[in-house]
Amino acid sequence: MDNEGSLNTVQNLDCQAVWNNCLDYIRPKVPTQTFDTWFRPIKAISLTDEELFLQVPNKFFYDWIDSHYKEILHRTLRELMGSGLLIKYTVLLAEDTEEKHDLVKSSLNEPSLANEVVVKTGMLEKGTRINEGYIFDNFVVGSCNQFAKAAAVAVANAPGRTSFNPLVIYGGTGLGKTHLLQAIGNETLSTGRARKVTYVSSDTFTLDFIAAIQKNKTTDFSRYYRSFDMLLLDDIQFFQGKEQTQEQFFHIFNDLYQRRRQIVLTTDRQPMELRGLQERLLSRFQSALTVDIQPPDLETRIAILQQKAMHDGLDIPYEIIEYLATNIRSNIRELEGAMIRLLAYSSLLQVDIDLGLAQKVLREFIGSGHASLISIESIQGVVSSSYKVNLDQMIGKIRTKEVAEARMVAMYFAREYTNLSLKTIGLYFGGRDHSTVVHACKWVESKVAEEPQFSQRFSFMKNKIESTI
Repeated sequence: MDNEGSLNTVQNLDCQAVWNNCLDYIRPKVPTQTFDTWFRPIKAISLTDEELFLQVPNKFFYDWIDSHYKEILHRTLRELMGSGLLIKYTVLLAEDTEEKHDLVKSSLNEPSLANEVVVKTGMLEKGTRINEGYIFDNFVVGSCNQFAKAAAVAVANAPGRTSFNPLVIYGGTGLGKTHLLQAIGNETLSTGRARKVTYVSSDTFTLDFIAAIQKNKTTDFSRYYRSFDMLLLDDIQFFQGKEQTQEQFFHIFNDLYQRRRQIVLTTDRQPMELRGLQERLLSRFQSALTVDIQPPDLETRIAILQQKAMHDGLDIPYEIIEYLATNIRSNIRELEGAMIRLLAYSSLLQVDIDLGLAQKVLREFIGSGHASLISIESIQGVVSSSYKVNLDQMIGKIRTKEVAEARMVAMYFAREYTNLSLKTIGLYFGGRDHSTVVHACKWVESKVAEEPQFSQRFSFMKNKIESTI
């Protein structure tokens, strides 16, 4: 097929027709399980004379496609459309992944480069930062989250006009707080009940404020956040120890509240348990409607996996879903990660998924699952008690020998017993960066090996932490 003919073909077809042709070409060339897992979920979203844009569910999915099936996609486009058409991916990313700003570029004409990942597509426009995939319809409801969803729907139906202002949603990692938070934003925007809505993590809010200070634009920063009809702020626990950020947020909060603008916050624990926050902020949070999300029960976990399989067009036997839901109990994110791991293993080995394969592949995953049941707060509590320092000192700026040592030991245990990233662990300790956590872990390992007295104390704390499982 010559280039002129291929361009005419592109001009005469829409993006879905082009992608359907590609799927028809690929289907007989790969195992059925591989096709259903890695090609069927891809959506065509736009087409030009030069580029075909495809949307994939997440960054892991993109990485897998790029590393395992780039050549077959390259060959398919070349056979069907000629050499002039490039392919680019759009990845819908979770808000808290560290990779969410990564851009990896590639064209199918130059296989040595990686395919371009366009992060912004799939997010609502006008600076909302809201992922359009988070809606109430795909939020699975169970006894663990029923009240939280009901409160979120009430706020979305009448933002700023209920007694649920502010609304605070709290619960552990990976239980659906961010999903509900952004579902509120999507609902109010789609119904027109609020015109200006923004979703922002506490980390991003802080970075915005720091940038404003550096550019001498703090007034513009304040004006920007006060301009919204609805402010959705995620993970307020990471404001701990950041005094200037808290000061700015307090004034923004008061202004929005006085003008009956809706405020919704999430945190990993009840507001009264937050340390390192100004009393006046805690007072505002404690006067809010506070709703919690608990870890899902077995039935809810099964329903979540069934919905994900249906959404992604995957045919997974019920016994496999039940096996995953029975053995992985901590949070939704781990459930979905286990399913992806199982699908990846099946696709790589080109074998069907059965219970035996699930048991084999997930043995290590499930065997280490108990660690995720230990919260970073319980680790901090054990260590602070052993060193006789309080949490405010541990996450603060104090660098006395006892406090610094306690801080590093707690960081080490957090790395050892949780699934949190280094960056997230650092945020729990007053916003320290990941290199500080790495240094702390190396320091602890060295002390355990060299000093028997420290090693004995370390073992005592370790046993106490493990006893909380």
